[in-house]
Amino acid sequence: MIIGDIDKGKAFDWGKTSTDYAKYRDIYPQEFYDCILNLGLCKDGQNVLDIGTGTGVLPRNMYRYGAKWTGTDISENQIAEAKRLAEEAEMEITFFAAGAEEVDFPENTFDVITACQCIWYFDHAVTAPHFSKMLKPGGKFLILYMGWLPYEDPVAGKSEEIILKHNPDWTSYGDTVHPVWVSEHYLDLFTLQAQKEFRVDIPFTREGWHGRMRACRGVGASMTPEALTAWDKEHKEMLEKNAPERFMVKHYISYAELIKNGE
Repeated sequence: MIIGDIDKGKAFDWGKTSTDYAKYRDIYPQEFYDCILNLGLCKDGQNVLDIGTGTGVLPRNMYRYGAKWTGTDISENQIAEAKRLAEEAEMEITFFAAGAEEVDFPENTFDVITACQCIWYFDHAVTAPHFSKMLKPGGKFLILYMGWLPYEDPVAGKSEEIILKHNPDWTSYGDTVHPVWVSEHYLDLFTLQAQKEFRVDIPFTREGWHGRMRACRGVGASMTPEALTAWDKEHKEMLEKNAPERFMVKHYISYAELIKNGE
């Protein structure tokens, strides 16, 4: 994928990270899922479409709450991992590979559409009317994000420095607590009902944090093999020097809940 100013126009491919993504990015805390449930979403027989599902982290973790899930992702490798993990857990979830702009279901199909960690990658002029069409009257569009805080967490900050050393085009550094972005295209068709941010501490081992970083866009999804080998060595050395075997990393969660406008 090449998208505007993201990583200064450098190509990235989530399919290159799928093995690491499946192993190391299932890290959302229970507070994340409780937040969704407290909004009354993704449970009790609701029909939910997860756009940009990756390896199906959201559908798989919320499966037990009773929603009927469909997950889509542009990467066939990500979808292959999502299907494998769901099958191993004996979960009936529909997954298929498609770009967000290509997903098309009949009118009034879904109660909820979710987009977790992926809202920046869509062509919103296309997806906004598509999502509105596919949602039932009063249906919800939920945008979700969780990010680490490099200016508050020393390990996260050092990790970013090493990524930028080996991939100076990466643009997702320097995050701070702020509202998740909502394109104006959605505000023409939806009403913003709620927007909130809150802090969480996420537990990691050295291996787990190293894998989480390797499965990010600036590393596994875009580095050359040579740069990835150099990053891998330097990042492991940094963790051995600066982090205990088990530690917490400061993060925040941000969401926006939108409701489809009435006719």
